Amino acid sequence: MRLPVTVWGLALGQALLVSGNILLVSVTALIGQQIAPSLSLITLPVALQFLGLMGVTLPAAHLMRWLGRKTGFLIGNLIGVSGAILAYFALAAGDFTLFCLSTFLLGMAIGVGQQYRFAAIEGCPPALHPRAISLVMAGGVIAAILGPNLAIWGEKLFPATQYLGAFAVLIGLYLLTTGLIALIPLKKPTRAELHGEVRPYAELFRQPQLIAAITAGVIGYAVMVLIMTATPLAMQGCGFGFSSTASVIQWHVLGMFAPSFFTGRLISRYSEAKVIQTGCLLLILCVLLNQLGTGYWHFWTALVALGIGWNFTFIGATSLLTHTYRPAEKAKVQGINDFLVFGSAAIGSLLAGYWQSLLGWEMLNLLMLPAIGVAMLLVAFSTRRNAAALQN
Repeated sequence: MRLPVTVWGLALGQALLVSGNILLVSVTALIGQQIAPSLSLITLPVALQFLGLMGVTLPAAHLMRWLGRKTGFLIGNLIGVSGAILAYFALAAGDFTLFCLSTFLLGMAIGVGQQYRFAAIEGCPPALHPRAISLVMAGGVIAAILGPNLAIWGEKLFPATQYLGAFAVLIGLYLLTTGLIALIPLKKPTRAELHGEVRPYAELFRQPQLIAAITAGVIGYAVMVLIMTATPLAMQGCGFGFSSTASVIQWHVLGMFAPSFFTGRLISRYSEAKVIQTGCLLLILCVLLNQLGTGYWHFWTALVALGIGWNFTFIGATSLLTHTYRPAEKAKVQGINDFLVFGSAAIGSLLAGYWQSLLGWEMLNLLMLPAIGVAMLLVAFSTRRNAAALQN
């Protein structure tokens, strides 16, 4: 069976969205280091980006349930345009408070765009859901090449103010994505989605699968964001220039999204649980690699393992989540999932700079191991409970 044209359009939209996001990852912590009033606030702009993302998830999911995906995505992209323009002027003025507000707005735009992966499965038969999610996430491969290079190229636009050109590029990316979404045919809400039965949260969270899916997504994303956000600071402390940092981030993002071309097929063949568990093992490998040294290739191999581990945990968790709700519960479950996942990412990004300066690179990584272990245990428990329920 072939995937619908809509899925391919959303994959391109995801590529543009993530290109802008990776551009932000490449420069935001470094901008914070330049203009933040204190050491503890270096990664506050990154944290506010994730707080904006977290805060918009539930409202965006319910807005799309009522008004449809297209309207919701267009509103999100217009917020992105506004945030990018504000960031441009904030950086030009060296205004840290205004820059923090701009990253909050950009986070909101990114949060709305996270619904692309859920929009992709609408109109697809259940057997194609893992492939549809994977294809949309695979759009990040373009972002892995485009995002860091746009950050480097943007520096040449306004050499008098470092990183200013990156936000001029970001304005263009959001305008382009707005035009693309306006052209993609997206389904309107069905009667079952609007008027079907909706269970309360207490009943929904009695499902071990739902708990496992959300926990895997939360921990996988938080670990990835915390280590990824701290990496530019750790590399700068080891004497690496911006181009080396951008290169490592670029390969990390390739690790995040390139496996998406086959992650869906792996899920169909081996199950979500096995793919998530493999992702957790790769996250552990990243932590262990970061104990071996601080050379370029140490950062490179660890960040690639981190990216692939995130891919398996995030796509596996997203696919597992789709088994836990009815049509009318879609917005409720997807919204609370993204709220918790990106809320954990916000906490991770806020802690990254502080932990990096307080604890050091090696200890920061080691603190990730207990959380990864919790995710693995809950997924294993859910798998056993589900197998027992099927036998009965």
